[in-house]
Amino acid sequence: MNARVDPGIAKPAASPAASVRTVLLQHPLLRPAAALLVLLVLDAILVPGFFRIELKDGHLYGALVDILNRAAPLMLAALGMTLVIATRGIDISVGAVVALSGTVAAMLIGGATAHAPMGMALAAGLGVALLCGLWNGVLVAGIKLQPIVATLILMVAGRGLAQLLTDGQIVTVYYQPFFFLGSGYLFGLPFSLFVVAAVFAVTMLLMKKTALGLFIQAVGINPVAARLAGLRTATLIVFVYVFCSACAGLAGMLITSNIKSADANNAGLLLELDAILAVTLGGTSLLGGKFSLVGSMIGALIIQTLTYTIYSMGVPPEVNMVVKAVVVFVVCISQSRRSA
Repeated sequence: MNARVDPGIAKPAASPAASVRTVLLQHPLLRPAAALLVLLVLDAILVPGFFRIELKDGHLYGALVDILNRAAPLMLAALGMTLVIATRGIDISVGAVVALSGTVAAMLIGGATAHAPMGMALAAGLGVALLCGLWNGVLVAGIKLQPIVATLILMVAGRGLAQLLTDGQIVTVYYQPFFFLGSGYLFGLPFSLFVVAAVFAVTMLLMKKTALGLFIQAVGINPVAARLAGLRTATLIVFVYVFCSACAGLAGMLITSNIKSADANNAGLLLELDAILAVTLGGTSLLGGKFSLVGSMIGALIIQTLTYTIYSMGVPPEVNMVVKAVVVFVVCISQSRRSA
């Protein structure tokens, strides 16, 4: 005879410890955080004094501080890219916007003496970035061009315009207050980290405390249904591209301030690819919908830590892209539905 189960008898409840363990193992940030932890452990083994932090002249110095400081522009670019990818878009013009905004700010500040107030120069650089984002958003949401095609136009034209403004030359900046933005320190930490923290906090507040995050998810999951539900999908798409370019503009000014010059040829080169990789490593799907700002920050740190590891081990720089591609492939495969 087949045993019959009394429907009134409840199944034994899982223990609290097992429930917590299950939630942790299924958390989307587990794999990127584990990948970052593995890299840090590897550095601790292979790089002497990797975790050593020193205080000199009121400033903190060390490998970890250096990684965070150098990852700041990438983290800004990844924040903007996250929202674009969440709407099923892509922006490959980020590097060009970095070069263009940094060039405009550096040229206005001038050479040996400041020709324009620094606030005006920074506003002009950020304004150019906003116009670039508006251009991308109008092409995607208004003219209905494919995002990769629309942003490819600015990827080529933006860097070309920056090179025209500088005649292909490096514009050196001598204005000392401008250097604080990318290489200054506040409370012992690089000031660039405070810029990233401020942008991250504002973005998190907008995504979590307003309906904007839910609207962006709705557009990414099903733009047609979102439009039929009354959402202004075109306005939302324009917004995310403008926001992405604004983040890229800030990154461009950090880079220009850090190197004390505007290099239209190399500034932000391939930054858009690193930003896309950071967002993907953080668990955001290229198919749109759900996204993770924290995951994108972790992804940016993975890329910068990996770069530091490669250089510290004496591996030729040419191998950097190959090793990066292998690590990205492994992490992305581990995040796929089939292997989950």
